[in-house]
Amino acid sequence: MTSPLLRIASYNIRKAMGTDRRRDPDRVLRVISDLGADVVALQEADLRLPPRRPVFLRQEIYERTGLVPVSFEHGRESLGWHGNALLVSPGFEVIERHHQDLPGLEPRGLVSALLARDDQRLRVVGVHLGLLRQSRRQQLSALLEMIPPGEDIPTLIAGDFNERSLEVGLGRLAKRFRILSGGPTYHARRPVFALDRIAISDQFAAGEASVFTSFDASRASDHLPLVADVSLEGIPGSPAPEGE
Repeated sequence: MTSPLLRIASYNIRKAMGTDRRRDPDRVLRVISDLGADVVALQEADLRLPPRRPVFLRQEIYERTGLVPVSFEHGRESLGWHGNALLVSPGFEVIERHHQDLPGLEPRGLVSALLARDDQRLRVVGVHLGLLRQSRRQQLSALLEMIPPGEDIPTLIAGDFNERSLEVGLGRLAKRFRILSGGPTYHARRPVFALDRIAISDQFAAGEASVFTSFDASRASDHLPLVADVSLEGIPGSPAPEGE
């Protein structure tokens, strides 16, 4: 028996700087609202320079999208960590949250949250991998180390993987996850590269990804959002919740 569909989205919002060179957080929030997602992983959600303030206020996110930002204990004003943030439906309980740095030549990191709703739980990880393939491989190894093999918790990894190829570069992730690519997400004005991906663990019974397009989405950021509708296998006794 499978659970109802769950909509996950990944969106590199480029600090709300649009393809028209206008920084417009309201436009980004309109796009996020239009996604109709239960969980959204954002990248570049904070400004680059210290104190790395968020692009928009937490209350503003909820008022405009109906989603709640997951809070991380890092002592910053930032919405997330290294620009990664998670927005979730109020129907979810956040059981655990985690943020960490990732190795590589550029400053990179990830955020994760263990969520519960009804009789199921799942982990969502948000990432923005590096520009160099060697760094990305190191980052994927570090990411996989935090997810014990054989764990029963359904896990999603969503983000800007920065990998142009659909055949190489993500092999170590593909050994444990099904990687969904709904098509080219970059550049938003004329998409050519499928940089944004959503990876799902074996506990998911189904998963289909697609690129979200709209007038606002083509201008709000240099990336288009990626959405995936997934469902979970019924797991008795569950607590509430590409080749190299």
